[in-house]
Amino acid sequence: MKEALLYRKEGDRVICTACARRCRLKDGQTGFCGVRKNIDGKLYLLVYGKTVAVNVDPIEKKPVTHFMPGSSIFSIGTTGCSWACKYCQNYDISQRREVAGEKLEPQDIVDLAIKNDCQGIAYTYNEPSIYIEYAYDTGIIAHRNGLFNIFVSNGFYTEDTVELVKKFLDAITIDIKGNGSLNFLQKNVLINDNKPIFDTLIALKESNIHLEITDLVVPQIGDDLEEARKLSKFIHDKIGPDTPLHFLRFFPDYKLNYLPPTPVETLEKHYKVAKDEGLNYVYIGNVPGHPLENTYCPNCGRAVIERFGFDIVGWHLNEKNECEYCGYKINIIGPKPSMVPKNRFHPVEI
Repeated sequence: MKEALLYRKEGDRVICTACARRCRLKDGQTGFCGVRKNIDGKLYLLVYGKTVAVNVDPIEKKPVTHFMPGSSIFSIGTTGCSWACKYCQNYDISQRREVAGEKLEPQDIVDLAIKNDCQGIAYTYNEPSIYIEYAYDTGIIAHRNGLFNIFVSNGFYTEDTVELVKKFLDAITIDIKGNGSLNFLQKNVLINDNKPIFDTLIALKESNIHLEITDLVVPQIGDDLEEARKLSKFIHDKIGPDTPLHFLRFFPDYKLNYLPPTPVETLEKHYKVAKDEGLNYVYIGNVPGHPLENTYCPNCGRAVIERFGFDIVGWHLNEKNECEYCGYKINIIGPKPSMVPKNRFHPVEI
């Protein structure tokens, strides 16, 4: 437990500014996330130094495809979340409102990442902004040790959160759900406003943090093509046409376990909509072996990075990350990865 950085006092309450809910808490009250509590007029992070999920993952699993491809990532998460997604595949930790997990201080996490031959640390599995102080302290030490930091996040931030992540984050994937439709988010995530997400995207674009965007396409209730068009146009106009956009296949889980998996044809239609709106790098995810997992050159249309699931199986870029067929500069950060298969997906012994 540690005093939080992101809060302010107002009368007999503290106002948490870690996420856009801005919970107003009296003494003894805990925020919606379940991990930030007013104790004697100060806000404390209850899960500081408590990690409930630890794993080594491929960076492509996040998904992040345009930043340090082929990297191994040390992934951590805590209990709690700022959203209440009805489809969450990690609901056993994200919707748990209790402090649980192994005791891991920031230095311990960095040491384990190095021990497991990881190049970076991902704050994931649940929403990392709710444990931002824990992530910040870990991220600063990670940088000192040559590791990079990634968030997998819903982007439901305040201005305070954006300013803090700028101090230690290298890359982020913002996971927009149901094409970002307010109606979908109100019913299935339990937030009343989607504007903070889009404000966060614009603020991150103006930083040096590498940004990718994902959209979980939920069949029947979150797959409207006009909403996908609105999202794609926003990304093109406000974030830029080179921003990677991933349309992810939904699989039934938690409270939406009665729905079918997203038809692949639906994902392909979303892909076409995004391309029609001028986005250069569009993907579909959770469909291993599909050709739209690959990166294609926006100039000549040839596949320059070929993938199967989380593995890179073909690389057709020169040392400057230019297309080897036409010389077009591809928006990739990082060197050519090793093409030798390695185990980048395994649990960690603590």
